[in-house]
Amino acid sequence: MSLPRARSVPDWDSGDTLADRFRAHAGDTEHLYGYAMRGMANDWEAGGPTQLVCRGYETAPHGAVIQLRLLAGVFRLVLTGRTPELGPYYPCLGGTDPASQAWPVMREVIAAHIAELHEALTVAPQTNEVGRAAALLAGLFDIVATSGVRRIALLELGASAGLNLLVDRYHFESRDWRLGPADSPVQLIGAIEGPVNLQSFEIVDRAGCDLHPVDAGTATGRLLLRSFVWPFDLHRHVRLAAALRVAALQPQVRIDHAAASDWLPRTLGAVSPNALPVVWHSITQLYWPSAELAAVEAILDRYGRMHRLAEVSMEFDLTGPRHAKPEIRTRLWNPDAAHSPRHRLLGTVHDHGIPVTLARAGQPEGDLPRYVA
Repeated sequence: MSLPRARSVPDWDSGDTLADRFRAHAGDTEHLYGYAMRGMANDWEAGGPTQLVCRGYETAPHGAVIQLRLLAGVFRLVLTGRTPELGPYYPCLGGTDPASQAWPVMREVIAAHIAELHEALTVAPQTNEVGRAAALLAGLFDIVATSGVRRIALLELGASAGLNLLVDRYHFESRDWRLGPADSPVQLIGAIEGPVNLQSFEIVDRAGCDLHPVDAGTATGRLLLRSFVWPFDLHRHVRLAAALRVAALQPQVRIDHAAASDWLPRTLGAVSPNALPVVWHSITQLYWPSAELAAVEAILDRYGRMHRLAEVSMEFDLTGPRHAKPEIRTRLWNPDAAHSPRHRLLGTVHDHGIPVTLARAGQPEGDLPRYVA
């Protein structure tokens, strides 16, 4: 296999300083974090409290997204009630004050919590976007229809708190189909656009791994997840809160602290022979070193040569154009098939998972779902 070239992470042009990165990320947006990141950039260049907080991170990799770590650290202060002066600027908490007026207040908060916010920069972003369960569901429909196997062992790489492993506990509904418990707190209505090949399946086992797993059963874990969801994305906060309620009612899903290449071999080896292992991952390969990409690919290929195996991925095309949407792809290994694995491109999806846009009849041939030997 030829591995994709590395893609710039995150997907914007970054300059040489943290201030350059803050400004590039903010652009000319007029939401709370746009104003905050532009303010952080100016403050960093002026030697203000932002520079003190970020000391030692001046040459951090672009993918570390220091600005998001700092904003999440500030958000945790707000969520825990220690900075009530910032609450009126956070829409998810009922705040209605103009975002354009928030930065001076935030700067004072940063100045008052330099040590704690410096420590917050050690915490990698963890969002566990529940909307991505829609992409997983579309992939599972395709895998079940193609393989004929309905008993699934669902294994997630980069699982965060494992909320998307609970896909069968969420309710999905479209104009002509529905699936999942009607009374589920998570209601994903109209999340999948396009032709759906509805399939029934049973998840008989589920587990995940992450370099920084989050325990959704703890107040600390729930706070961490909330803090990385942007405060003006109200629909995302609603989905996360609902998913946390679902998780609280279920037996805890096992999320191991491990790299995918270390975790996969032993986990695949423990899958029941009457279940199809489905390896699932979303917006994570973007951050993997090339050696990890190669190792995981080799593990999948080696296992797939001897056993049935499936993969559902929601990832950017690392060789494609910048600013393209993530793609949903499936692969199915079958040692008894003439061509294995079979690849399928199902469609595209928003970064947060909704909406999923499956290819429709009548689109150009190159855009249609296709199997490739």
